[in-house]
Amino acid sequence: MDLQTALAEIKRGAEEILIEDELVEKLKSGKKLKIKAGFDPTAPDLHLGHTVLINKMKTFQDLGHEVIFLIGDFTGMIGDPTGKNVTRKPLTREDVLANAETYKEQVFKILDPAKTTVAFNSAWMENLGAAGMIKLAARQTVARMLERDDFKKRYANGQSIAIHEFLYPLVQGWDSVALEADVELGGTDQRFNLLMGRELQKDEGQKPQTVLMMPLLEGTDGVQKMSKSLGNYIGITDEPNDMFGKVMSISDDLMWRYYDLLSALSIEEIAALKQRVADGANPRDIKIELAKEMIARFHSEEAAEGAHQDFIKRFQKNALPDEIPEVTVTIAEDTVFITNLLKEANLVASTSEAMRMIKQGAVKINGEEKVTDTKLEVAKGTTQIYQVGKRKFAKITLA
Repeated sequence: MDLQTALAEIKRGAEEILIEDELVEKLKSGKKLKIKAGFDPTAPDLHLGHTVLINKMKTFQDLGHEVIFLIGDFTGMIGDPTGKNVTRKPLTREDVLANAETYKEQVFKILDPAKTTVAFNSAWMENLGAAGMIKLAARQTVARMLERDDFKKRYANGQSIAIHEFLYPLVQGWDSVALEADVELGGTDQRFNLLMGRELQKDEGQKPQTVLMMPLLEGTDGVQKMSKSLGNYIGITDEPNDMFGKVMSISDDLMWRYYDLLSALSIEEIAALKQRVADGANPRDIKIELAKEMIARFHSEEAAEGAHQDFIKRFQKNALPDEIPEVTVTIAEDTVFITNLLKEANLVASTSEAMRMIKQGAVKINGEEKVTDTKLEVAKGTTQIYQVGKRKFAKITLA
């Protein structure tokens, strides 16, 4: 691939490159670059938002460079303060290692394991020792750390900042020194930490890494960044039918952002899809192709086709799914409000969410009756099929 084409693929979807001219010079050198991206194993499952960086790693891998999937088993025990208004609870060593194993299984659905270096930052951080950590901490001032937006806000609001949180960007930066990284990938929220790596590399006499920042992928709501805690995520271990439905629920505009950041299609192929829509194609059909690509990547081609057929049957023909979980909810009174019923059956996370879904017309009974009354009472002894949104179903018996 020629330099301009390679650079276009690298820049695809990127928010910012610091410094782009340096990256061009590194690419021109013909050297096999070390591409670093770090992931703290704070939860066992990854979602599509995490794969934005992994897809960019795959781009560099396809261009012949060495990608280093760095598992922050050491930093994970500190807890990344980025974007947090409270001190994160550190994970135990056991939690970190268990989550790290699942990460390795999941990322190799995208990356070529034979061409991927998996590193753990405890390998050099534990050898650094207490004296080394003190010397590292001496490289920066409290004033410099308070330039970070999240620290600045917490300090201004009188919220506590633990001393160990200041160490996080220093450790992340030292990772770049230890690995002699040429390029580090990260989200836009990681800017401070990523630039720390450049500073520490300069101090150590290394050529500073190029920083490539990727945008934070919006979740299915199209507003907030994808997050399990917000419930707007698409997990890469989600069942095929669930994954298909979630992808189909995103807006037509957001679909193109997902294509740019997640799809393996080339820039030219995505441009051709946009032209199809401009020529009158239904965006839904293009979205189906995206959903099938995601499922094929993380499951199989057969699973993708099966999820497509299930979607056609369930939603385009307004059919109920063949298999609906059965739930028995026991109540003390003769009736229960539907909002409480949906919460007890785990169809919603809270009664307020139930009220919101009802007001949006997203709750049905037996596939036909749309619930409009948030104060609807359901009688003991009844068994009915309840649907919340497009994907959640339960056959609930009130006992």
